[in-house]
Amino acid sequence: MQGTFDILKKEGRAKRGVFHTVHGDIETPVFMNVGTVGAIKGAVGTEDLEKIGTQVQLSNTYHLHVRPGDELIKSLGGLHKFMVWDKPILTDSGGFQVFSLSSLRKIKEEGVYFNSHVDGRKIFMGPEESMQIQSNLGSTIAMAFDECPNSKADYKYVKDSVDRTTRWLVRCKDKITELNSREDTINKNQLLFGINQGAVYNDIRIEHAKRISELDLPGYALGGLAVGESHEEMYDVLENTIPYLPANKPVYLMGVGTPENILEAVDRGVDFFDCVYPSRNARHAHLYTNKGKINLLNAIHENDMSPIEEGCKCPTCQRYSRAYIRHLLKAKEMLGMRLCVIHNLYFYNNMMAEIRTAIENGNYAEYKRNKIQTMSQSD
Repeated sequence: MQGTFDILKKEGRAKRGVFHTVHGDIETPVFMNVGTVGAIKGAVGTEDLEKIGTQVQLSNTYHLHVRPGDELIKSLGGLHKFMVWDKPILTDSGGFQVFSLSSLRKIKEEGVYFNSHVDGRKIFMGPEESMQIQSNLGSTIAMAFDECPNSKADYKYVKDSVDRTTRWLVRCKDKITELNSREDTINKNQLLFGINQGAVYNDIRIEHAKRISELDLPGYALGGLAVGESHEEMYDVLENTIPYLPANKPVYLMGVGTPENILEAVDRGVDFFDCVYPSRNARHAHLYTNKGKINLLNAIHENDMSPIEEGCKCPTCQRYSRAYIRHLLKAKEMLGMRLCVIHNLYFYNNMMAEIRTAIENGNYAEYKRNKIQTMSQSD
C-alpha cells in the first residue's frame, strides 16, 4: 500500500525497513543523492546512478521553480520524465533555501516574500504555493513548507517560528489533499512529510513532534540541524525527539551528513538521509574510503596506479587509477570530477546497504563501532 512503512528488523532504535511508494519500494535506512536542480553536480547521469545503487534522488522546489520553472516541467510530463528517472524522487519544499536568503526575504503568516537569487525578481512562496510547485513537479515525496530557524536562535523566536510552521503544515496537508484529487495532477499519490523544528531546544522539539504526529502523515523529518550546532547537540536532539514521532513512520534527518553522522543517527532511529557532502567533497578531490578520507591532490598519489580504494566495486575504481584521476583534476578536466563523484556516491550508497545488512543480522552495534574506527584515518 502506498505510503506505508514496514519495519522488518530492529536493533535498539536502529530500524531495517521498506517504505512503499508509487514509484517503487525504498529499502531503509537510505541515503538520497542530492540533485538540487534535477542533476547531480559532477556530470553524473541516470545510468550512473543506477549502477551505483541509488534508490532515491532529491531535488529542490525553489531552484526548479526559479529555473526552468515548475509549470514547464509539468507540461513536459513531470520531473521523472524530465530527469529520465523512474524511481522515487523527494522534493525539498524550498523552505531552507528561502530562509537562507536572509537579506532577500520577509516572513509573514501567509508565507515568505523574497527576491530570486538568479535575476532578483520578486517571488512569493507559502504552504499552498510550495505544494502546488511540488505537485507540478510530480515528485514521489513532497516536503512541507517550514521555517528553518538558526540552531542558536533566541528561544522565543524559535517557539514562535515553530508555532507558525505547525500552522503551515496543516495548510500543506489540506492543499496536497486537494491537489491529489485533481484530474490533471501528474502524481495523485504524492506523499507529504512533515518537518519537526525547534533548533536545539528539546522541549520545543518534543512538543512540536507531538503536535505534528497528530496529523498522521506518511513520514516525518527533523530539520534545522547540521546548521551550526555541534554533533553532540544534534545527537542529543535526535535522542530526545525521535521517541515522540510515530514509531510506524519513517524518520528523515535533513541535510546530514558525514558517514559518522549517519551511523550515529541510524542508531537513534533515523531512516532517511541526504547531504551534499559526498558530491561536493568529491569535486574538491576529497574521497571517502573504508580507511578514512583521502585528498587526491596530495603529491603522494602522483605515481599511484592503484584505485581510489582496493576492493571497491564502483565503476571508477574498477578502471581508473589515483594517478590518472589526480592528473585530470590538476588539468581541470571534468572527467576527474565525474569519476570522483561516482566513487563517493557509491561509497555512501554501499555503506547504507552494509547498514541494512548489519541490522538484519543483528550486529549493527559491532558494525558501527568497526566502521567508525577504520574510517578515522585520513591522509
